Amino acid sequence: MNDEKQPLLTGPTNSVDNLEQPVELVTDPVSPSSEKPKGGDYHPASERCLEHPTSNFDTLIHLLKANIGTGILAMPDAFKNAGLVIGVFGTLLMGAICTHCMHVLVQCAHELCIRSQKPALSFSDVVEDSFASGPVSLRPYAKTMRNIVNVFLVITQLGFCCVYFLFVATNLQDTMRFFHINLSVHVYLALLFPPILALAVVKNLKYLTPVSLIASIMTAWGLVITFYYIFQDLPPTSSVKAFSSWHQLPLYFGTAIYAFEGIGVVLPLENNMKTPEDFGGWNGVLNTGMVIVASLYTAIGFFGYLKYGERVQGSITLNLPNTLLAQSVRTVMALSIFLSYCLQFYVPMNIVWPYVKSKLTSEQLLKHGEAVTRFVLISITFFAAALIPNLSGIISLVGAFSSSALALIFPPLIEIMTCWPDQLGRHRWRLYKDIVIIMFGVTGFIFGTVSNVKNIFFDS
Repeated sequence: MNDEKQPLLTGPTNSVDNLEQPVELVTDPVSPSSEKPKGGDYHPASERCLEHPTSNFDTLIHLLKANIGTGILAMPDAFKNAGLVIGVFGTLLMGAICTHCMHVLVQCAHELCIRSQKPALSFSDVVEDSFASGPVSLRPYAKTMRNIVNVFLVITQLGFCCVYFLFVATNLQDTMRFFHINLSVHVYLALLFPPILALAVVKNLKYLTPVSLIASIMTAWGLVITFYYIFQDLPPTSSVKAFSSWHQLPLYFGTAIYAFEGIGVVLPLENNMKTPEDFGGWNGVLNTGMVIVASLYTAIGFFGYLKYGERVQGSITLNLPNTLLAQSVRTVMALSIFLSYCLQFYVPMNIVWPYVKSKLTSEQLLKHGEAVTRFVLISITFFAAALIPNLSGIISLVGAFSSSALALIFPPLIEIMTCWPDQLGRHRWRLYKDIVIIMFGVTGFIFGTVSNVKNIFFDS
């Protein structure tokens, strides 16, 4: 009998890197007399027969790349809405909370894998299984919660695609001004639509691996040159605000949580590791990567806001001077984000198309249904970018509305469901800790969404 192969990383995530190579789980044929180990004897990691497992270093690089994108370039704008002091301590606190939630998600996934005798689970699988084993009154809502998570994943990823669309258009517009070509951002959006559509119709992600590598090199180059310009002739800290007004804090929250929203990558990366036990722990891959990410975010936010003050824009690249070197940064960052669009787009397409496919009955509809679905989803991101040509506003809105739910609300909720009722710790400390995090996430979700909608549609 031939070996049977099935995907290990089933279900959607909001990462880019985990999509580069399809990961497969090779399951040996099981004889009728064989039995699976029960309870504590089941070790999910030992059941993952990976063809190409990643090393600790590979996983660290993937984690860094998944968390460093357009969000890091918006951090100086986030600091403008928070002030220098709140920006520093708030960013570090946000990084600590998001990292803790990532640990919670991985630990709950491991526990649920043992209970369900499965080697790996996706984000939506974890939500469904946690509710299915939680309080009896909430178990009927397991499928509903899975669908809600998928909806938030689609909204988040389409929001990322919208930001990518607008980021490329605004940087391209700024670059062309260097050559005395002055066109509106809407014109550049329209010019970008055909090539993005052509790039996003690529179905086999194997062909996108070189694209991802090129994008990574371009991003690294852009960040190095950006820091080079930021560190020149820095003014004193007294030249900028230490604290901003209260009504601007929700805008800071949205941008910061957008930048830190990489929680969807942790399960696929941990599932695909050669030594998954090295992912957690105080000096594990996750903590190492997130300390680097938080340090980079804090550094570029602090020095970027200090350098440009209230003049800082939605992307720090737009503040760089009109020199050839600075223009190269805008060009390579815009090209890097352009090439990354198709990888981000794969996630919502992977969620929406199976649902649409199940509703199509005729062979003719099935033949053209996928192409039409791709066109519609890409058009949604295009029209959203055209209707809201405010880069900082749309980044903050995506972060406050969808990223806060995925990063701050669902993980603690999953932990409550998974640990219910007798694994919540002494005096149920996990329950109270999770409730505090959920309240923080819900507060940011509500006030951040309202403030950003008001800022985009009524104050512009």
